[in-house]
Amino acid sequence: MTTVDATAGESGRASALAEEAAAAAPVVGPMAGDPAMLGLGSFIVGSVALGLALVGVVPAGVLGAPLAIILAATALGLLLGAVWAAAVGQSAVAAVFGIFGTFWLSYAVLVLGLDHNWFAITPTAILATVKLFLIAWLVAIVMLTLATLRLPVAFSVLFVLVDAALLLLLLGYENASAAGVPSSGLIKTAGYVILVFAALGVYLFFDAASAGTGGKPLPLGKPLLHG
Repeated sequence: MTTVDATAGESGRASALAEEAAAAAPVVGPMAGDPAMLGLGSFIVGSVALGLALVGVVPAGVLGAPLAIILAATALGLLLGAVWAAAVGQSAVAAVFGIFGTFWLSYAVLVLGLDHNWFAITPTAILATVKLFLIAWLVAIVMLTLATLRLPVAFSVLFVLVDAALLLLLLGYENASAAGVPSSGLIKTAGYVILVFAALGVYLFFDAASAGTGGKPLPLGKPLLHG
């Protein structure tokens, strides 16, 4: 009886250890899914909304027009995509979605904060505040661009376009009039660049959707950095 009990105990412990190992192991293969379908879809809708707002679909200066989409769809969707990517072990994808998700979230907070004076920023300091925001995020996205050069070139092009849009917006506010009105030409150009990278995002979404629905992935180009 002692031998049988011991054998049963060892078997139970082995079974428990196996269950723990299975629970700890990251989900891989077909069960993992692709968080890019959620993340890219969310990214596209916010980019289109902001791009259209900047090129003049809404009156100039109405910064809150795209906020409902940016806050409730883009920021939320990208952050959910980041959690999903981290859960399936895609750390690079999680970082990209997380960084872009917090960018859109911070943009929404900035606009709402300035519109409702949440941060006690005086009218004379608004221009400098916006430039601070743009400089900080330009540094962050350039960093992300350089750190992800091992991804297919389509992603690198997307990140470079985001860098260009941020730079154009920064230059637009840097060249503001004496009344604090940013350069409309540079702001509109930034809006068109945003629409271009939204279109590239659509291509990347169709790549993920094709692979996710059993089709062939689309060509994304070779990485700029190998090894």
